[in-house]
This record gives sequence, structure tokens and C-alpha cells, in this order.
Amino acid sequence: MTRVFNFSAGPAVLPEEVLAQAREEMLDWRGSGMSVMEMSHRGKEFIAIAQQAEADLRELLSIPTNYSVLFLQGGATAQFAMVPMNLLRGRKSADYVNTGEWAKKAIKEAKKFCPVNIAASAEDRNFTYAPKQAAWKLDPGAAYVHYTPNETIGGVEFQWVPETGDVPLVADMSSNILSRPVDISKYGLIYAGAQKNMGPAGLTIVILREDLMGAPLPGTPTMFDYKTHADADSMYNTPPTYAIYVAGLVFQWLKRKGGVAAMEKENIAKAALVYDAIDAMDFYGSPVAKEDRSRMNVPFTLQDAALDDEFLKQARQRGLIQLKGHRSVGGMRASIYNAMPMDGVRALVGLMKDFAAKNG
Repeated sequence: MTRVFNFSAGPAVLPEEVLAQAREEMLDWRGSGMSVMEMSHRGKEFIAIAQQAEADLRELLSIPTNYSVLFLQGGATAQFAMVPMNLLRGRKSADYVNTGEWAKKAIKEAKKFCPVNIAASAEDRNFTYAPKQAAWKLDPGAAYVHYTPNETIGGVEFQWVPETGDVPLVADMSSNILSRPVDISKYGLIYAGAQKNMGPAGLTIVILREDLMGAPLPGTPTMFDYKTHADADSMYNTPPTYAIYVAGLVFQWLKRKGGVAAMEKENIAKAALVYDAIDAMDFYGSPVAKEDRSRMNVPFTLQDAALDDEFLKQARQRGLIQLKGHRSVGGMRASIYNAMPMDGVRALVGLMKDFAAKNG
């Protein structure tokens, strides 16, 4: 069997150790005589899996005891609606920071529920930087402040945490959760789709300060009320059981790797390899401000866009796939999440050097 190096932005690469363990346990999970896919979500076997996954995530991120961890469905996209539904709590408006495609989607959805104040925007430079906090115009009466710490499409990542005073900070961490240490206490709510850094598609993690739940907008569906899921330990309905199981294996893999702090060092080294290659050759360019470059998603362009298809062809021949950039940015995009091995990054840099030497 030959494995490729998969640079997809999501669903994305998973650790081979995790895939191997899932394969071994596919037909018989630890002597139970059944696959996790077949288990009742209310049976003791799956409850043990879910409890262990939550405990490991709490350990990895040092999640305080006054925060609930919810295993939900609907992706980050459902959270674009659930956040205002649950967090307005009598307030009339919310602050949003507009840094790219995913922030724009969150803003569009929030406007269905309340007036949105755009506290800061990077649209003036085509979403190629993270606005400095000094330029933000926050409303002290806002229900919450929402931002996207890492824009998967544009490759812009905040290297700092915004200060919002007593107003709860909300973050869509879908593409950089578990890639670096996070002080959870600085946030009111964090949400993340699992399919980039945690596991397969179908699972969404919400980490929520408990005092922020319990007063949703009138008419909020039961399934969109965070307290519904918190009170039922994420078992109000059938959760995405297999996705939770695989995410739990990923959490255990991260612990064996030394935890989030060790992962951050590896991610810094992987990203530096790619950015150093981009900066060392006039053949390539990066659209993102240097201080705001993402460690997870690296967009880059070729000097001559007419060579894009040939670059992608040669990449596939070397077993490097999913490198085509998003249509709104163009060029290439290498997503180098936690599970992307250093060998994959070295292989990409090798291709970049060889291609530039032959075509530059």
C-alpha cells in the first residue's frame, strides 16, 4: 500500500497510527464483539469512549471545570447560527471581526438574529492580514465578540488573543485547534469542526463557559440550545459516534506526542520550511503579511500562473495531492495540520525547489 501526502484543507490527513488502530478495532472493539459503528450511544462501551475522549481533550487544552465540552453535529456552519441564538442573552447586537471567507459566512448568518457591528476588517487588503487590535472598534454593550483565529482559505492566522474585557470572546478554531496551547479562560466559547485537526467529518466540538448557556432566543429549537446538550452529556440524540471515537484516538495520539506544546514546536518547524522556501525563491510568492502567516494553511503563488497545472501534475506524480489553492485566492495551498508528517513537508519543499530550477 502506498500512502500519499494529503495537503487537503479538510477533510484532511489523519495520523497513520490512528488509522491503523481504528482498522484493528473495526470489527471488535476491545473484546466487545462489535464495531464502534454498531454500538448503542447509551451503552456502557460507547459511554466509556465518549468520557475518555472528553477527559483527554480537557487535559490537552487544560479546560477549566466551569466550561462544558459538547460533541455536536452540523459543522462550524451550524455554530454560525447557534452562537447568536444562545449568546445574545437580551443584548441587541454582536461584534464581529471580518478576516476572510469563514468570517464573512459567520457574519451573514448572525445578521439573521441581530445587528452586527464589524469591529475590524481586513477587506481593504483582500483579507491578507489580521487587523491589529488598536484598530478595532468594539461596542462595550455587545453580547459577544466573534473572530476567526485562522482563516483556512486565506492562510491568515492571529498570533495573539484579542482582549475584549467583560464581553465574551467567541472563536471559530476549526482549522487550528490543538495546534498550539490556548488559554481557554480568555474565551467565552470556542467551536471547531473536527475534520481538519481532530478527526473525520461529522463532529463539531464546542467548549463553552457554563454561565453563558441557558437563555437562548425565544423560539430556539431544542437541538440548537447548548444547555440541551450540556445537560445530556452530548447524548440528547444520537451523536456522531464513530467520529467521536476517532477524535478520541487522535487526542491519545497527541498525548503520546507530548501534548499541544510539543505539537506547536513541530508545527512551527513545518511551517518555517515551507515559508523559507517561498521567500528564498523569486519564483514563488506569499500573499499574506509575514507576521500573520498561518502555520496550518500555507497559500502560495507561482510567478507564472500558466505553470500552475504543470506544478499540480508533477506534485501528483510525487504523491503530493490536494495542493490547488481555493478559487478566491488562486495558486497553491498546502494545509499542514498536526497529522501532516515532516516528511510530507520536506517532499513538498523538494518539489518546489526542483520545479523552480527547471522553470524559473
